[in-house]
Amino acid sequence: MTQSPRVLSYLDALNEALALEMAADPSVVVFGEDNVGGHGCDGTMGHAWGPTRGLHNQFPKQIFDAPITEAAFVGAAVGAAATGLRPVADLLFVDFAGVCFDQILNQAAKLRYMVGGKAKVPMVLRAMWGTGMRRGAQHSQALYSLFTHIPGLKVVAPSNPVDAKGLLASAIQDDDPVIFFEHKLLYFGSRGVVPEERYTIPIGEAKVVREGGDVTIVAVGRMVNEALGAAEKLAAEGIQAEVIDPRTLSPFDFDTVYASVEKTSRLVVVDESSPRCSIATDIAGTVAENRFASLSAAVRTVTGPHAPVPFSPVLEDAFAPNADKIVDAVRSTLPSSVISKAS
Repeated sequence: MTQSPRVLSYLDALNEALALEMAADPSVVVFGEDNVGGHGCDGTMGHAWGPTRGLHNQFPKQIFDAPITEAAFVGAAVGAAATGLRPVADLLFVDFAGVCFDQILNQAAKLRYMVGGKAKVPMVLRAMWGTGMRRGAQHSQALYSLFTHIPGLKVVAPSNPVDAKGLLASAIQDDDPVIFFEHKLLYFGSRGVVPEERYTIPIGEAKVVREGGDVTIVAVGRMVNEALGAAEKLAAEGIQAEVIDPRTLSPFDFDTVYASVEKTSRLVVVDESSPRCSIATDIAGTVAENRFASLSAAVRTVTGPHAPVPFSPVLEDAFAPNADKIVDAVRSTLPSSVISKAS
């Protein structure tokens, strides 16, 4: 009898990556907010809600809760990393990074450079991001562009469970600080076949998740799903979109994007964050600068508006990019003759 492929949620894939890395390396320590949780009815610990759920029972000496003092425990992670441990600090919402930004910007990112490579900072800072859970303006932002701007940091934003597991393992094993972005809606909303064994996915390698010859769509995190939905709608009109998941925002795999644009001659970038100084504008500007001759139309971006994320469900749903907005952006890059034929 053939065994069915093993399907995990995004959350469970992250949980498994943490468990495997802690089991393989006792220097991996995990701490932050709600990483352990309180006592259960049976007296055991480990009732955290998220990717650290249940891990305290398996690794009581490697995982613990920290006080709600982001500046303190992120600073502690930098110090722990510099002295031989591999900490994974959980910021919960990335919006809380403002409280500990100095530790990230001026300590984690710069320490190895400032001491001439005599020290390293192998730490991971996990953070939830994105719209869709009615958490309001201070708990719904997509701030990965801020971290991508900072030299010395690696920034990862997986879009599915198999990449989440492999990239988190790579981030933990990396000798530089990694900011690891996890979209809230993906925790339970994204499921996929995930290998049971320990594996890594290289940081800095994009993935072509759908091939096509008419337009290139680059999408970040949860937006990959929206881009694939848009590609299905476009395919029904005879327009074949190539969809690229960068997976890593710093370093960024521009070579994969360049190769696609050279084939399709059109580019649409989808990014949930604010449009100003964003990942979308960075990708668009870099491609326009380096592959201008390959483009047959202006690069288009599909982003959230330059405004705080609203709390109103109706407004929040209208705030984020979606498949229909991506379809409209793609159509704007195509000649009118193609549009009329598709219609």
